[in-house]
Amino acid sequence: MTPPTITSFADLGRAVAALPGPDEVAGEAAAKREPQLTKPAGALGRLEELAAWLARWQGRHPPAVGVLKAHVFAANHGVAARGVSAYPASVTAEMVRNFEAGGAAINQLCRAFGVAFAADALKLDRPTQDFTKAPAMSEVECVDAIVFGMGVVTDGTDALALGEMGIGNTTAAAALAMGLYGGAAADWTGAGTGVVGERLKQKTAVVAEAVALHRTEIASPFEALRRLGGRELAAIAGAVLAARFRRVPVVLDGYAATAAAAVLEAAQPGALDHCQVGHLSAEPGHRRLLEHLGKTPLLDLGMRLGEATGAVLALQVLKGAAACHAGMATFQSAGVSGKDS
Repeated sequence: MTPPTITSFADLGRAVAALPGPDEVAGEAAAKREPQLTKPAGALGRLEELAAWLARWQGRHPPAVGVLKAHVFAANHGVAARGVSAYPASVTAEMVRNFEAGGAAINQLCRAFGVAFAADALKLDRPTQDFTKAPAMSEVECVDAIVFGMGVVTDGTDALALGEMGIGNTTAAAALAMGLYGGAAADWTGAGTGVVGERLKQKTAVVAEAVALHRTEIASPFEALRRLGGRELAAIAGAVLAARFRRVPVVLDGYAATAAAAVLEAAQPGALDHCQVGHLSAEPGHRRLLEHLGKTPLLDLGMRLGEATGAVLALQVLKGAAACHAGMATFQSAGVSGKDS
């Protein structure tokens, strides 16, 4: 299904209210096949659930995972000038060049696992506004980034891993999560690229300051995104939205990617049913955010790099789930006795 045209937050609201649901025919076919496979019921644990989830959201049975893609969005944040990161804002552009040269961790993982990779930089020469002083983006800028993200999702993709790069974006993620779900800034703010001690206290204070400034204006999740987010986070939200319409299951990376997608869930419960979270970030706010979303990550490796690394690793779990579901013999075909009555 082609995603709707989005030119405003009003269009965005209508789109999330009209999200297509899962294909229950494919889901029923998966549920019928699973008990016939040569294993005790439930022996593959969550892999069994993931195979059925893939079938429902791809709209076919058996599910396929031959065409896997990872997409990273990069952008700069005005709040970085407040010293919230251990690295200068120039690193965003430098890492984009590293992606393009094939030298980043995500390049190695995609190469190792046969995942197509692309990275897009969104107006790196125009950082968002410092959101402790003004909204990060105008509605037009936010919508433009959302639409850009929607445009990267193509039919024929079996699963899509989404990640980000942007100095200062764990500060944006913390502010956005706090704006959506409340609590204290310390609940949502972590070390990010490695800030500790007084720097971490400063970062936490910046998050609190930003949410306090915009508190009366962020009842709408989309307003929270434009005021407290960033272009790469808006692009991730757009990609998640388009993937739902195109029946492409999504694997989100860590804290920032999950915070971006949470905007859609806050606007329309169930909007992230076609998404899995690839891994549990070492950022402490990620666990809290996942609790609010009711999501259990596929992996927990202590990672906090971003750039879709955890999501790409998790794609391999989906490949295993689909391979077992489609390829295993049934008790009948293998001549193996089933469970005694």
